[in-house]
Amino acid sequence: MMEYLIKNAKIVNEGKIVEGDVFVKDQIIAEIDTSISVKSNTTQVIDAEGNFLIPGMIDDQVHFREPGLTHKETILTGSKAAVAGGITSYFEMPNTQPQTTTQTLFQEKCQLANSNSYANFAFMFGGTNDNLEEIKKINPKITPALKLFLGSSTGNMLVDDENVLEQIFKHSPLIIAAHCEDEATIKHNLEKAISNYGEDIPISEHPNIRSEEACYLSSSKAIKLAEKTGARLHVFHLSTAKEMSLFGNKKPLNKKQITAEVCIHHLWFSDKDYQDKGTFIKWNPAVKTEKDRDALWKALNNDKIDVVATDHAPHTKEEKKQIYTKAPSGGPLVQHALPALFEAYHQNKISVERIVEKTAHNPARLFDVEKRGFIKEGYFADLVLVNPNEPWSVNQDNIFYKCGWSPFYGSSFRSRITHTFVNGNLVYKNFKFSDDKPGMQITFER
Repeated sequence: MMEYLIKNAKIVNEGKIVEGDVFVKDQIIAEIDTSISVKSNTTQVIDAEGNFLIPGMIDDQVHFREPGLTHKETILTGSKAAVAGGITSYFEMPNTQPQTTTQTLFQEKCQLANSNSYANFAFMFGGTNDNLEEIKKINPKITPALKLFLGSSTGNMLVDDENVLEQIFKHSPLIIAAHCEDEATIKHNLEKAISNYGEDIPISEHPNIRSEEACYLSSSKAIKLAEKTGARLHVFHLSTAKEMSLFGNKKPLNKKQITAEVCIHHLWFSDKDYQDKGTFIKWNPAVKTEKDRDALWKALNNDKIDVVATDHAPHTKEEKKQIYTKAPSGGPLVQHALPALFEAYHQNKISVERIVEKTAHNPARLFDVEKRGFIKEGYFADLVLVNPNEPWSVNQDNIFYKCGWSPFYGSSFRSRITHTFVNGNLVYKNFKFSDDKPGMQITFER
């Protein structure tokens, strides 16, 4: 394995930016100092002057579609796009085909990733109305969380039996990560829209169908259940201003029983974008108003929201081009989330230190990730170099998703990810990839 000496970088770690050098050897960050000498003639030196060196993003929510839906994405293609976007670790969701709801299927998925992943990987286990005994067998050392769908979405793993839900909250051996949308509210709103428009509903109705009230009802219900049972709850992809009243910032992250995530598309887009982007920005929960988006930014910066993720969920162009009632929700995001956050940094919406906190430090803390998410000696060398002054535009030639499109198509970013290291391997450099796929299974200190 090559040794790397990253010189003169702006090292971003634990709320500070310090200029210095980082020496990487044998998968590990071996040394951090203000000035490190070249170790040997095998050391590759990278001059990073003017560039930020950050810990790789730990994306706590992706859908890489394998097994069963590999025409949309695979672990190989998804992880490749992820490292191009500075994501060095990901937690993949269970709504594949078959769904990851038994220990046997969980192990099969781990085997799929062992030799195919550019980035480090972990798989969430899925809860259903009838797999409580399988949930009790979860190994917390290799499983980040139990995923529950409290509103139906792609793959339809809806848990809607109240008694089962309470039992799962009582007996889950680890964090419950929940998709919160109230199914009855969505159903009612959809029926009303179909009666008004037929099947070809205008996409602008999406945030009215998957409404603020649907989100708030479900999130508040999940939080009450967590408080009643003592479960540790992490609410995925918040999308409304109203939900912000449900979350607190008085306790440090490691003392919170209820934590929250926001996804990049809810921070970037608003309902004004439906006219141009159509069903290509159809997500569950829906992108809502500018007021909602502003509230999400505020909550992210005041620590009511703890984590930024992608909810990367690709579909083919042909699938997305269908009428509203047939076009699936979700879109590809892993390659462009960090560049979009750095664009927000240029717009003075967020600091670089906070980007690192919300994309690397906090996911590592929240899920007890072992030796990742920080730039520390002895930690795995999952590192990303970002040039804050190298503009580029998203076009067909530099999109790496298997589905071949991006909701950011045509967008310009002022910052560019130039290098991504995974376990000390330089896997990505300026739109080119190594042949190595060094991703390792993530372990958790529990």
